[in-house]
Amino acid sequence: MMIGTRSINLYLLAASLACCGGCETTGSAKKGKEGSTLRLHLEVNPDGSARNSTASVFREKPFLVTINREPFLTEIDLESAEVVKADAYGGFAIRAQFNRHGALLLENVTTVNRGRRVAIHSQFTESRWLAAPLIRQRITDGTMVFTPDATEEEAKRIVRGLTNLIAEVKKRSRF
Repeated sequence: MMIGTRSINLYLLAASLACCGGCETTGSAKKGKEGSTLRLHLEVNPDGSARNSTASVFREKPFLVTINREPFLTEIDLESAEVVKADAYGGFAIRAQFNRHGALLLENVTTVNRGRRVAIHSQFTESRWLAAPLIRQRITDGTMVFTPDATEEEAKRIVRGLTNLIAEVKKRSRF
């Protein structure tokens, strides 16, 4: 299996920006340097192998989900992210729009795995499982909308970090 150096460099960039997301200068985070990750893991049946593990989702009333350790989608395939209004009562959600490659992966996974969950993990100033929505239907437009286990300020920080990463990836991937 051959892996291009470009994809490895993008993963290194994501990791370095994620590490900078928690850095602080004179008491406030440097907004231009924040980085976040967004990893989507598929729920699997536990088989006792090292390929899967258990994720505890939600802090107030946690539940366990057995997941594939390797994410099927990451922030590298993101095209945009934003915090959106979820309902008339002031609720919010994160909308992640994936690029063409990510949209195809998301469509394939949601087509074959209806009834399973997608565990969503992010590393911003902390590392946390944000949600585990149930796959109810095929997602064909490459858009994942979920309500995170986070405050609105944390959700905005996650999105800001993802937006910074997306801009950096686009800047570095131009030929």
